[in-house]
Amino acid sequence: MCDTVDSGTQVAIHELGNRDGEDQGWREDIKQGCSRFLRSCCTVKTAKTRLPILTWLPTYRLAWLFRDFVAGFTVGLTVIPQGLAYAALAELPLQYGLYSAFMGCFVYCVFGGSRHVTLGPTAITTLMVAEYVNGEPVYAVVLCLLAGCVQFLMGVLHLGFLVNFISFPVLAGFSSAAAITIATSQVKLVLGLKNIPRSFIKAVPTIFQKITHTNLSDMGMGIVCFVVLIVLKKLKEVDWDKKKGTLQKPPLWQKILRKVLWLFGTVRNAVVVVAASLVAYGLLTRGISTFTLTKEIKPGLPAFQPPQFWLVKNGTVVKNGPEIIQDIGVGLVIVPLIGFLESIAIGKAFARKGNYRIDATQELIAIGVTNMLGSFVSAYPVTGSFGRTAVNYQSGVKTQLGGLFTGILVILALAFLTPSFKYIPSAALGAVIISAVIQMVEYSVIPVFWRVKKLDLLAFFVTFFGVLLLGIQYGIALGVGVSLIILLYPSARPRATVYPASIAPDDVLIVQLESGLNFPAVDYMRDVVAKDAFKEKPYKNVVMRCCCVSDIDCTVVQALDQLIEEFEARGLKLHFSCMRPDIRAALVRSKIKGFRYFKTCEDAIAAMRAVSEPDQENGEVIMTDHALLSNIDTPDDDTPGNTPDNVPCTIHIPAVNVSKVTAV
Repeated sequence: MCDTVDSGTQVAIHELGNRDGEDQGWREDIKQGCSRFLRSCCTVKTAKTRLPILTWLPTYRLAWLFRDFVAGFTVGLTVIPQGLAYAALAELPLQYGLYSAFMGCFVYCVFGGSRHVTLGPTAITTLMVAEYVNGEPVYAVVLCLLAGCVQFLMGVLHLGFLVNFISFPVLAGFSSAAAITIATSQVKLVLGLKNIPRSFIKAVPTIFQKITHTNLSDMGMGIVCFVVLIVLKKLKEVDWDKKKGTLQKPPLWQKILRKVLWLFGTVRNAVVVVAASLVAYGLLTRGISTFTLTKEIKPGLPAFQPPQFWLVKNGTVVKNGPEIIQDIGVGLVIVPLIGFLESIAIGKAFARKGNYRIDATQELIAIGVTNMLGSFVSAYPVTGSFGRTAVNYQSGVKTQLGGLFTGILVILALAFLTPSFKYIPSAALGAVIISAVIQMVEYSVIPVFWRVKKLDLLAFFVTFFGVLLLGIQYGIALGVGVSLIILLYPSARPRATVYPASIAPDDVLIVQLESGLNFPAVDYMRDVVAKDAFKEKPYKNVVMRCCCVSDIDCTVVQALDQLIEEFEARGLKLHFSCMRPDIRAALVRSKIKGFRYFKTCEDAIAAMRAVSEPDQENGEVIMTDHALLSNIDTPDDDTPGNTPDNVPCTIHIPAVNVSKVTAV
């Protein structure tokens, strides 16, 4: 056996040992990173952040219990009729609206960060559910589970910022078009018409074609219910104390009457649905069946079980899990995104009123957990409701415990009241939905967009008509696309001011960039500079002021290099001034030949004037040479706070001493 090892083998062994050491180092780094992550997750601070109940429950006061009970009970009286109406809008059995109304109350009590927000079925999410599930409860429950998973993962990965790409004009256009679409879909219930398409563009002509088949009893019931809802809403909003002649304290009976009016206005949906049901029941007992009533509802609570990933008809499985997911399609993205956007907007609005802050990541987690657990009780996707959150706020809720009482009330209704729901006239539910969505039409923002930025009107109307005529997903996609084009266009066409500055014997052209410089703008920037610089009688010196340039990339560096070469080929000079230290350092590191930098535009003009004037004694002109100045040290620190003065460089020209000039 040979006891010696040649040098090549020694080198190989040495390199292998180095690789093993590097692999071991990577393993240690990963292990330490995981350890730090686990330690950070197991702190009291993290537990309180991810479980807000640990923050407010230890400080809970018994005096708050009554306020939370009143608010929760009031919201419960609101959500029960709305849940039934929204289930009808989703073309699902009515009990699914109540199945979706209680799980969020319990989950948000533990995971939610806002004491005012209430989760449950809303008009927007219900419209999207109707769009993607085609009236199949199995599809709705699967969508609920998968939407919850998407929202939960977005929360864990801190991806809540993605919804920021949906601008306010897009959201306003979407909600306005959705409100009109929802109201149109409910006209069939108010008029008692059958077989009306869901799509707005198809529903409108069909309604006019079948208008002669209107059920006058349903139309009368719908109109009366709608008028009563509007009147009760106005009575609730009256501020009696600001009316004339109310400087003195009102008597007790007036206080009681105002409270009663406010209560009836707050629970107006329940009042109208109950009254309409009593009328329909009374006529039925006399053998008069004149109204179109809701179908009989399955009594009792839903079973707590995993969602069913197959569709069965007549005892045969007609769709399996992958096929159901494929049929839902883009709804798996749109439903969770719009649902979160709706909820976080509501949460932030009421957080400002209550003088507290909410965490968008935690809201995503709360909504995601709600939908995931909700799918186990046959719910469809839910989110924050603006109307019920406003009721919660006006009822004086103190903590998230109010949602507990709302959930209990919904469960009691499912357990004991479902047999009576079959007497509810469909026209009454249609009136409830129309009165709820009519205020969602954002017509008041149009003058604001016109005054502030007219291009926002383009995004608004593209989204509005896109949703109305093409559908939800296409309307939102078009609106977001137009909004992003409006956002990115200034990056491709940055504003620049070009003006001459006269110095003897030649003029200097100043190009002042008034916005950033990124790769989409390089061709446009070159055209702007060349338009005036490369005239028949060109400027021999061009100074580009870069005070607004905050970032560059390789494309910009390459374009600047080519532009400087083009200037040099024409016998011209391109100079740069007012550049951030980190941008200047990046350009220095790129080693662009002929790159010239001055701290200010005035310094550049002074240097050119000095260079253009010969020495008074010997008539000599000393020109700056790139090879000489390339040895100037440039700081490696790219910190934006550093100033160009950190690079001491003085170029001496006979008879003139020009300071603070950096050239490369």
